[in-house]
Amino acid sequence: MKNDHPILALCQSLAVSPSGYYDWQHRQAAPGPRAVANQTLIQQIDQIHTQSRHTYGSPRIVAELRKQGRRHGRNRIARLMRQVGLRGRQQGRYRVQTTDSNHDEPIAPNRLAEAAKATAPNQLWVSDITYIETQEGWLYLAAILDLYSRRIVGWAMSERIDTSLVVAALHMARLQRQPPGNLLCHSDRGVQYASADYRAALAAAGCVASMSRRGNCYDNATMESFWSSLKLDLVYRRTFATRTQARRELFDYIECFYNRQRSHTALGFRSPVDFELQTN
Repeated sequence: MKNDHPILALCQSLAVSPSGYYDWQHRQAAPGPRAVANQTLIQQIDQIHTQSRHTYGSPRIVAELRKQGRRHGRNRIARLMRQVGLRGRQQGRYRVQTTDSNHDEPIAPNRLAEAAKATAPNQLWVSDITYIETQEGWLYLAAILDLYSRRIVGWAMSERIDTSLVVAALHMARLQRQPPGNLLCHSDRGVQYASADYRAALAAAGCVASMSRRGNCYDNATMESFWSSLKLDLVYRRTFATRTQARRELFDYIECFYNRQRSHTALGFRSPVDFELQTN
């Protein structure tokens, strides 16, 4: 209203001191050091968030900033992210049953429960199957994870959830890692993993089978954690028109992002590949 009334009259009417008004006006025209620092920090946060494919929340943003020599509190980072509308993971959706344990095939004991913690790659592998929804129908993904580094060492995709799917994932893991004998390979007790073909593939690789207890997902918790990351980071953010599109984006997520870029809290905020390189 200053174009219609004198500043002094307006201040008197609103019980505001003229000096207070001019001080406020100066602050608006020239933001303070904290505001300037926050704007710079927001740009850095946005860059890291974009590089993470819009998946990192405040803990991983803080860790990435510290790698760059910048130390900021998590509460400040979280507040600035809320201020500009940046967020990490999406919410979950639904679960489809992929484990059929009602069969007469042999069940291996849960050897993983008694195994010592992995101290190097290719000592303990865990495996499982999940589903990906596309507009053409389901696409099933089998994967094998190395418990030492959380790296996905083998995977396969198919329209059918059958034994050939899990055998293909194991074959890829063997080719990539050339594991020694007596490697422990853990799975659920689904018919695919209990089948004669899969047991033969394990024997050919010199692997020792281990299986979870019936209906107990905690026996394979690390693999379940990977599925959660995959779904929240990628799948729930997309609508796949075709299985081909899903295959392409899943390959990119696993090999380019998850294994080589995505930081893991259990690995000191390093990627699986970086963790293996830095510890061997």
